[in-house]
Amino acid sequence: MLVEDEENFGSLLKNYLELSGYSVQWAKNGTEAYSVIMKDEFDLCILDVMMPNMDGFTLGEKIKEKKDVPFFYLTAKNQKEDLVRGYEIGAEDYLTKPFDTEVLLLKIKALFNRLTQIQEQLPAQKSEYQIGDFVFKPSSRALVHPSREKKLSPKEALLLDLLCRYKNEIMPRDIALDTIWKQNDYFTKRSMDVYIGKLRKYLAIDESVTIETFHQMGFQLSDANQ
Repeated sequence: MLVEDEENFGSLLKNYLELSGYSVQWAKNGTEAYSVIMKDEFDLCILDVMMPNMDGFTLGEKIKEKKDVPFFYLTAKNQKEDLVRGYEIGAEDYLTKPFDTEVLLLKIKALFNRLTQIQEQLPAQKSEYQIGDFVFKPSSRALVHPSREKKLSPKEALLLDLLCRYKNEIMPRDIALDTIWKQNDYFTKRSMDVYIGKLRKYLAIDESVTIETFHQMGFQLSDANQ
């Protein structure tokens, strides 16, 4: 997904990316882009910052709330505060206009290679997992217990899915940060700790299920009955 309000630049960049082998959908403002991104699936979003209706920073924040999709910022702004804000929102990278299109292609390729390598290292995903008295279905994000059913948030579901893949083993902290948050810094580590706390709370009604923290290593989902 390319989000760029400048007609000439947007058209040229879309054509260039398509000639380089990528399938590109182009939106000309943040509101239009958000609507499309919520309906369809994308491997990468490239976002301009200064746009009508919804700026790129706001769009990035809204994407992060709902979707697990990486994004780059393209902008004419090169102030340090803007760079910091972009990365704090969760951007994979930040290119300042004018930029070398070959550099953009290299950054896209590097991102996809890294994500592919991470996925290849992960244990296989299952359509559903038995966790004590719970059944967890990643596709629908449903955590089902005989007494209740909980619809998890996207990040909660991704994190529980990873814990289930490594069930009764230590899920490496770095794998979760790179896979779900796409970043590995102090803020994302604290964010993951918050989500681990939420999952512990949801699973607490079954005393046979625990999530143990291993300092500097990761977390282990255990089921005493299995």
